Amino acid sequence: MLKALSRNSNKVLNKLIMNKLKLIAVGFQIKTIYSMILFSFVMMVISENKVKAQQVQGSSSITLENVSYGNHPNQVIDFRKAKVDKPAPLVVFIHGGGFTGGSHDKVNENAIQQYLDEGIHHASVEYRFLKHADFPAAHEDCIRALQFIRTKSKEWGIDKNRIAAYGGSAGAQLVAYLAWGDDFANLKSEDPVSRESSRLKAVAFWGGQSTMDMNWWVDNIPGYRRDFHAKKESKRKDLSFIERRALINEISVINHITSDDPPTFMRYGMNPDDPIPSGLKRARGWIIHHVNFGIAMEEKLKLNGVEVVLNYPKAKKVFRDERSFLIHHLKK
Repeated sequence: MLKALSRNSNKVLNKLIMNKLKLIAVGFQIKTIYSMILFSFVMMVISENKVKAQQVQGSSSITLENVSYGNHPNQVIDFRKAKVDKPAPLVVFIHGGGFTGGSHDKVNENAIQQYLDEGIHHASVEYRFLKHADFPAAHEDCIRALQFIRTKSKEWGIDKNRIAAYGGSAGAQLVAYLAWGDDFANLKSEDPVSRESSRLKAVAFWGGQSTMDMNWWVDNIPGYRRDFHAKKESKRKDLSFIERRALINEISVINHITSDDPPTFMRYGMNPDDPIPSGLKRARGWIIHHVNFGIAMEEKLKLNGVEVVLNYPKAKKVFRDERSFLIHHLKK
């Protein structure tokens, strides 16, 4: 009898709660708000322990935050030190965002923790956007950041000969530029930072573009239209046509591939023969990160004898992801 009364009391209480929720929802989009409240309540109860576990797992603290490598507010580095007692490898993250946004703060915590658990330090680099300075400012910043990090190798416990980098989209272009570009070390410079190397031991990226020549995009990327980037293309007035073409060639990473380049991992989210997704926003993101960019770079890397892994859904997986690839090469 007591159990029956308890059940009836719970039913009454639940009914009162539900009626209260319905009253709160008046004047709003009732069906949507009502569903969201119920869903949030259920998920809060079910996943409470799971959330707590994730918070503990993703608690990798920053050892050195916003360390300046230049005079601009965006020229900063976050450094996380692995628990090691001798110089260890380092992996550098460079974020994407179309050279117009993004943040070095937005890094996958699980990725960071995996590197740290493997005894690999982690750094995240910020750089100037197009609103701050036109091309090649972002590229110059990343070169400078990497050289600056090498000057700190003794202080931060880094093995400067085992540094890799990873990133996506615009960040993919920047890490590929570091990996495949000429070494910018100037051994005769009076500036100790400029004397350091800008090369990498390995590189991994996703959704990277091989070239900034938009004519190539039109000819080789399904569905691409010039108006996708009309607002973001450089409008520099200080460059002649020839100088502008030279700049495009310089920041088109495929042009820098040579036989001495480091092992490279590339990942894309579609197969070469997949249809263009429906919906303009989704289709646009799919198009500008198309696997055809990776296929073009893979072909040239192979021609030059460089170790390369190209992952996409139907491709044979030599490495599961960029983490396993970089860890493999940094711990050789």
